[in-house]
Amino acid sequence: MKNISKIFILFILLSIGYSCSDFLQESPKSDLGWKDNFTAPSHAFASVNVLYRTGAPSFFGNSGVYMGPWSSYAGFMSGLFDNEYKGQEVICDYSQKLSIDPVNIANQLDNVWRESYKAIGYANLAIQGVPATPDMTEAQKNSLLGEAHFFRAFNYFFLVKFFGDIPMTTEPYTSLENLYLSRTPSAQIYELIVNDLKTAISNLPDKAFTENGHRISKTAAETILADVYLTMSGYPVQSNNYANAAATAKSIINGGKHRLIPHGVTPETSAYNVMRTTDNDIEYMYTYEFDPSIAANAMPQISLPNKAATWGIFKYSITNNAYRPIQEYLNVYDSIPDLRMHERQFFHTKYTYTKDGKTINETFPQSPWFWFDEVALLTSGRSGRDVAIYRYAEVLLIAAEAIAQAEGVTAEAVKYLADVRARAYKDTQRATIESSLSSLSKEAFIEQVWIERMRELPFEMRTWSDIQRTRKYPKTSITSKGTATFVNVVGTVNPWGQTFQEKHLLYPISNNEMQRNPSLVQNPGYE
Repeated sequence: MKNISKIFILFILLSIGYSCSDFLQESPKSDLGWKDNFTAPSHAFASVNVLYRTGAPSFFGNSGVYMGPWSSYAGFMSGLFDNEYKGQEVICDYSQKLSIDPVNIANQLDNVWRESYKAIGYANLAIQGVPATPDMTEAQKNSLLGEAHFFRAFNYFFLVKFFGDIPMTTEPYTSLENLYLSRTPSAQIYELIVNDLKTAISNLPDKAFTENGHRISKTAAETILADVYLTMSGYPVQSNNYANAAATAKSIINGGKHRLIPHGVTPETSAYNVMRTTDNDIEYMYTYEFDPSIAANAMPQISLPNKAATWGIFKYSITNNAYRPIQEYLNVYDSIPDLRMHERQFFHTKYTYTKDGKTINETFPQSPWFWFDEVALLTSGRSGRDVAIYRYAEVLLIAAEAIAQAEGVTAEAVKYLADVRARAYKDTQRATIESSLSSLSKEAFIEQVWIERMRELPFEMRTWSDIQRTRKYPKTSITSKGTATFVNVVGTVNPWGQTFQEKHLLYPISNNEMQRNPSLVQNPGYE
């Protein structure tokens, strides 16, 4: 699957609908349409392959050195992450100050909107065109259709969490009619997302993503569906969807195709360092792929502080701690028993190197060791490491929270939360962990799941999504590390002294898009 980027160019040519010889031939324009692009199996595969690197999936991997991937925008909205270049990357600064508006971050808003709808348009085209493509088996068509429905759902899921009500389109554009779509209520968007993912699940191979050639599989689609149900269960509360989330996550767990990466015998071979250096493991439910010969991963550049570029030892001329968890976030970790907070596990704070015959020891604030790539930084200057979008650990945490919400603190819910926590607390007896969790009230247990999500998923960038769906904000203290108190987000003051309002739970639609489409209405509070 590392050659998927190459397919992008082919698909663009196909979607135009002309070859060189076509250009020299006359055809009635009324006879030309999307169906002309699906006359061979290669066209069908190209129409789906392009979805792997377009829209929401790319938001997790399109990092630059000054700004992390677009999925990191939400981390700054939480106020719990910082960027050394936030004076230049103003969305970071405006988000921390809760001063974003439809004008001052219009470029970033336009990017998310445009690229997501581009992907949705491609998916609509594939969904319509693949079934009519000749010389393909039904199994091939079903698998491609499953992938197309998956990516349409994934893009709509990103958009609806970002903007709330959004325009919904499910057909390829064949004319300028219905060009200006109004916003569809979020409930209807979620209904489409759920139906798309159910269609995907019924059509995709029943394999792990990494054992399916890194193509979307049934368990990848089930993972997104479990997350969708959990999100739908939030505000306003829809308790039936907690049961749906639990059932979907348990289907993955009971299927036995995934497991957590175990620890090796040394800190360098811990599960977290295996994640950092390995792309092909069944803990990964879904990843965004890179091939350094085509498009390199820039994450290693944001695994070090800005000053590291001046040391003269790395292959990159610029580095930047572009997604640094601030102390209020780091307080959620137990620094001694939690392996994730040990040096060179999730984060690092020092680097030793030799230069001109001298050994130099550098120190700096917590930076993401998780994205540190020795080969790229010290040898090649190009990283081919994939970026994890979903891992099995998150499936376990979804199951734990959803079961507790639907059934209470059951032994099953305790087991799934303990699975994740026990890996991090490797020197603590599992029985001790399970006993402490089993004694909690339902509300206290659920808050422990939220804490564990913060600890386990900083690089999947779930913090703001969790705040949005629960409407609860984590308050921590440097004098009480390892815990958090969850308060109503609206009315809470963030670490930068700014107070969250109701409007901040969604982003505005950019003024540019509002001017392009007169049918749109702005999100409340941003008019």
